[in-house]
Amino acid sequence: MRFKEIKGGSFQMGTDDHIGFDEDYEGPPTIVRVPSFSMADTPVTNADFDDFIAATAYQTVAERLGSSFVFELLIPEEERVTYQHVAGAPWWLLVPGADWQHPYGAESSNIDLDNHPVVHVALEDALAYCQWSHSQLPTEAQWEYAAGAGTATTYPWGESLVDEHGFHANTWQGDFPNDNTAEDGFVGTAPVKSYEPNSNGLYQMIGNVWEWCRNPRYTLLDDFNAEQFKLGKVPAAGEYAIRGGSFLCHCSYCNRYRTAARNGVDLQSTSSHLSFRCIKEVSS
Repeated sequence: MRFKEIKGGSFQMGTDDHIGFDEDYEGPPTIVRVPSFSMADTPVTNADFDDFIAATAYQTVAERLGSSFVFELLIPEEERVTYQHVAGAPWWLLVPGADWQHPYGAESSNIDLDNHPVVHVALEDALAYCQWSHSQLPTEAQWEYAAGAGTATTYPWGESLVDEHGFHANTWQGDFPNDNTAEDGFVGTAPVKSYEPNSNGLYQMIGNVWEWCRNPRYTLLDDFNAEQFKLGKVPAAGEYAIRGGSFLCHCSYCNRYRTAARNGVDLQSTSSHLSFRCIKEVSS
């Protein structure tokens, strides 16, 4: 991965288009000033993460716990009944032995996935990598500013997820969660440079994998705090923001692959679509 300079400026963060989820607090739109910084042009890949592990002997949260969550279509059908399903989201399976090196379970391998984003990464794993690599996770403001790349459209490339130029991101096609037609070429993760970058030179800010941000969910803007407490809507303890959507996003279930979309997840969560990318602050 290479770091791209993102020149500072002001932008309208968030949206009031109401096509997302009320509980995500995507609005009200607010003008935010972002100082200059540099962002990695891709998420951290398996090859990048392997260098980190080789240098530090770090053990990830999923490795310590001995399991992680895997989307069911990534598991052979005959094996799915042997794993614990998630209540309310039965397409997620808790798979023993699943971790960054074994993305689909103990018998699987990432040996042919060097240029795919590393997955099954908890927040503390991402922070450990950043400490080792002298980098940081982006804030939500930095992430959205870099992803939008000066646009005011729903996606960095325009208003349509798929347009006359074809697919711009790795998302779900078909009937979620039963059938992914893989018209974009992928059922699971895609290599990090599978689609054209945005005008900042950043690949796959939308789709493919969720990306950790370093601020807790809902605390994007101070204005949100009073309202969320008044409504009795507060984030779960330990819940942090993730951005960008993933290969599982579909308009029928999760349309959080929009530039302004946001989500939250427990800081110890690990899964087959959760990753991160790094930034470096510019010295003043």
